[in-house]
Amino acid sequence: MTTTHTPAPAASSTPPSAPPSARQVSPPEDRHATELAFLAAYDDGPRPPAWRLSPRAVVTFVMGSAGEALRLPEGAAPDGVPRKLVIEQKFVGDRALVERCVVTLAGERGLLLVGEPGTAKSMLSELLSAAVCGTSGLVVQGTAGTTEDQLKYGWNYALLLAQGPTRQALVPSPVLTAMTRGAVARVEEITRCLPEVQDALVSLLSERRIAVPELAGSADALAHAAPGFTLIATANLRDKGVSEMSAALKRRFNFETVGPIGDLDAETALVRRQAHAAVTRAGAAFEVDDAVLEALVTAFRDLRDGRSAEGWEVERPSTVMSTAEAVSVAGSLALAAAYFPGDRDVLSLLPGHLLGVVRKDDPADAARLLGYWDGAVRRRAEQGSATWRTLWDLRPALEN
Repeated sequence: MTTTHTPAPAASSTPPSAPPSARQVSPPEDRHATELAFLAAYDDGPRPPAWRLSPRAVVTFVMGSAGEALRLPEGAAPDGVPRKLVIEQKFVGDRALVERCVVTLAGERGLLLVGEPGTAKSMLSELLSAAVCGTSGLVVQGTAGTTEDQLKYGWNYALLLAQGPTRQALVPSPVLTAMTRGAVARVEEITRCLPEVQDALVSLLSERRIAVPELAGSADALAHAAPGFTLIATANLRDKGVSEMSAALKRRFNFETVGPIGDLDAETALVRRQAHAAVTRAGAAFEVDDAVLEALVTAFRDLRDGRSAEGWEVERPSTVMSTAEAVSVAGSLALAAAYFPGDRDVLSLLPGHLLGVVRKDDPADAARLLGYWDGAVRRRAEQGSATWRTLWDLRPALEN
């Protein structure tokens, strides 16, 4: 009897693509679509031109309703929108700061959010954009390679060669798209753009139009901003010297400084919430107890401030010990606990992760972390804290 061997199908070198709906991170307008629809029906206060929500509702969307369940007025119940809803707090910071940002945008003035890296400037700009105009996606990422075309317009060269310069061949930038829609455009890391690229924003923010000289003589030679258009930019204080903004450009923005979270409990809760969400997306269980999280956040705050909560002096590393970095470390600890259960105590992994963070900018910062261990960590251990006693015993891990 002859047997026929059917060869196994060849392994594809192309990984299967994810379903179209699968995203690692959804933009805030999608992630919080129910809240945005609810707030649009809930607050019927005055709205600036083209705004989806009233300024008061925008602040509520960003800062939350303080645990209170808001209820829609009678007769205002769009399909699929719940009658009452608790609005979650998305930005942990000063409410007055958010109110000033909203007032700036309502006045159609440029808003510049500045601060140390990892203070949620980008997240705040996304939330404000989503609440004001329904999209946070009209964004330009500032780099040394950003060109003026990315802030104004480019061309579809196939159409340009076939038809010459026409409106159909013009490719609008995210900023130009926001202008024509009356929406909010975002420019991330504006000080990383070269000065000549930054200067393209000066006339745009003052005259509220973009000239298209290639279309001179036609109705499309000038692109005018529709009511509601404004721009949010972000800049890191550490990058101030990369490409210093001109005085003319600075005058066209209202500056707001986004600082670190002032309260230990609030920062710990934020780290827990965001790390939990990240680990859940990875399909793992979040199993880092509160004592470990509090020690992690406390260490970050001590090293960031140059002083412990008890008032002890701490030598600050050159690396920014941001909340965003703390979230990353908490997520790594949780993933280690989930994927390597029982191998090591989660707390024992903390010194190694802290060492990795402080050495990012300057390897010499490892000595500063060791000094922190010999100071604040040792003194807390001597005061009887079991968590800090364990961390003190792990000091040799920092000497490798």
